[in-house]
Amino acid sequence: MAKKTAVKTESKFDVRTHILVPKHVKLTLEETQELMKQYNIDKKQLPKIKKNDPAIVSLDVEKGDIIKIIRKSPTIGESYFYRIVVA
Repeated sequence: MAKKTAVKTESKFDVRTHILVPKHVKLTLEETQELMKQYNIDKKQLPKIKKNDPAIVSLDVEKGDIIKIIRKSPTIGESYFYRIVVA
């Protein structure tokens, strides 16, 4: 019996265009500092997002960058979530 091997193919689908994927934005240094001051937190207190996450690969992110996730909400319009980029 011949052994089947899995062939991994690259997907041509851009996940960022899917209706269920919220908008991701890389914050500037000034925006990051304002966020840290506003919430009185350190970067290490933020949830993490991997650098190779399909939703942010085109944002040219580096480890330590902050990503703002903008989700649509039926009750308040938009809600914001923040993540720190890790390796």
